[in-house]
Amino acid sequence: MKLSIVTPAYNEEKRIGAMLEEYSKVFENLRKSKKLDYEILVVINNTKDRTEEIVKKAKKKNKHIKYLNLKQGGKGYAIIEGFKDSLKKDFDTIGFVDSDMATPPEEFARLAGRSINFDGIIASRYTEGAKLTPKPTLKRLLAGRIYNIFIRTLFLFPYRDTQCGAKIFKRDALSKIMPSLSMSKWAFDIDLLYNLRKYGFNIREEPTIWSDKEYSKINFIKAGPWMAMALIRLRVMNSPFKPFLRPFRKVIDILWRMSQREK
Repeated sequence: MKLSIVTPAYNEEKRIGAMLEEYSKVFENLRKSKKLDYEILVVINNTKDRTEEIVKKAKKKNKHIKYLNLKQGGKGYAIIEGFKDSLKKDFDTIGFVDSDMATPPEEFARLAGRSINFDGIIASRYTEGAKLTPKPTLKRLLAGRIYNIFIRTLFLFPYRDTQCGAKIFKRDALSKIMPSLSMSKWAFDIDLLYNLRKYGFNIREEPTIWSDKEYSKINFIKAGPWMAMALIRLRVMNSPFKPFLRPFRKVIDILWRMSQREK
């Protein structure tokens, strides 16, 4: 297996150094034992802190660390650009993981191994067998469950967790859907999974080990309405009744442009 690990990094100076060090240890051991070859591609997206400086230092210690430095922001945009860069090379498997190490490197390596039998693996915190530390607060759990019910109702997804920041795909699957991806911010994960299902790829939801980290950048109360609106827009864009929804879509497009200005 030749694996590209894309990790988006927006103002991650507090965490990116430790993440690269720990992921390097695990994946270097796997490489030296000839179990896989790999690259860690850090996609620095519109950062305003010392993230790039820290990544450069890590790169000197491990030649398998690469990075891009983008002027535009947005996690989904960063991941898409990382995918594009990885697809230019000879990786047969490409995934992404959040840089906070909520998914430990040993677990990401296990997920990569599981991906051999599927077109893609998505880590899940809410399926039987998942281990979360610490347990999520009731507020966060309810917010996640309500959001997931909304997603499953709109898109008829079978997945219990679409938002976990660890997903791995075969090269052929990503190559097929890349031209169809239209969401680079609030609904990126849903757009990704929707298109994979649309083209008939076999995506496995796998229980994961996940550790909640501090310094979270998502304010669910503030972001929730924009996330919901992005899902509605994505559903309207892909609806078979799209011609009859034009008046409604105009309103959605106005709100969408507003959401793109939100941080």
